[in-house]
Amino acid sequence: LREALAIVQEEGLENRIDRHREMHLQLRQGLEALGMSYVPDHSLATLNCVTLPEGIDDAAIRSRLLNEFDIEIGGGLGQFAGKAWRIGLMGHAATQRNVTTLLAALRKCIG
Repeated sequence: LREALAIVQEEGLENRIDRHREMHLQLRQGLEALGMSYVPDHSLATLNCVTLPEGIDDAAIRSRLLNEFDIEIGGGLGQFAGKAWRIGLMGHAATQRNVTTLLAALRKCIG
């Protein structure tokens, strides 16, 4: 906990919040370009929940992302099972590189 707080302090809290917001907006733009819409319309910068376009095999795409690209995203829960994904952008994972990598991998997987 002490080390995590030191990292936040080093980056600066406002800078960290701004980075998360910017990465969220870039991810959102890329996902929407792939035909995904957000659930709900207004979401947290750290947790992105999107509905899948018609014809997307949830389990097959998530499995391919994990096995080929080492990217893990969560599936939908309850009524959203098989219909939505949960994509986290938290802490050190909220980077331009990770957003770009995920979007490129999704383009390859979705076609």
